[in-house]
Amino acid sequence: MKFVQIIDYKTDRFEGVNALMDQWVEKTKGRRTTSHLIMGKDRSEGSHYVDIVEFPSYEEAMRNSKLPETDRIFQEMVALCDGMPSFTDLDVVRDDQLNTAMARRFFHEIAVGGNLDAIDEIFAADYIDHDVANEEESEVGSDVIRRDLTMWREAFDFTFELDRQVAEGDDVCLLWTWSGKHKGDFQGIPATGEQCSMTGTTIFRFEGGKIKEGWWHFDVMRLMRQLGAM
Repeated sequence: MKFVQIIDYKTDRFEGVNALMDQWVEKTKGRRTTSHLIMGKDRSEGSHYVDIVEFPSYEEAMRNSKLPETDRIFQEMVALCDGMPSFTDLDVVRDDQLNTAMARRFFHEIAVGGNLDAIDEIFAADYIDHDVANEEESEVGSDVIRRDLTMWREAFDFTFELDRQVAEGDDVCLLWTWSGKHKGDFQGIPATGEQCSMTGTTIFRFEGGKIKEGWWHFDVMRLMRQLGAM
């Protein structure tokens, strides 16, 4: 079970605290068990800060606290604070990553499931598309997705296997395997009945809760060879 520690403190010397965190990250390479660190500043009180530190488990957090660098950096941090920081220990009981869930929804519900009406729920109206299979370097508009999906769905019965998904900031990166049976015209190639597969990577950039930009890289050459075009 994931474990989160919240550190609440006040200081007028945040630059010093921030520098201490950089030191700790550098000196504990390969040994620390922290998986995610967020440092936040209270908008209504400029000297009030909250750090959110995530660990894979409570046990890993205890291992991290026993590192000599952790204790030393904490003592130096206390010296920069107005009083003793307070700690709240939390076992994570729900962890929703909304952008990654929306990205999965595109592949499963829209692309494979065929619910094209949901495109406008997920993609911004001024969505920017970068696709290695298209001649233009980029195209704008959520209708680009609707057009391309209609073409793929008319040409193939297909599925997506999401092999890996990584999120950082506003970006979600997905490594996928596509498998499909060629049932209709594709790029001028009549239906062959061939069962095809290819791998690819998609990066979605989110803005305002919707997908604002997408980059598509996939093995077009392998697909065309399987269709007998090469």
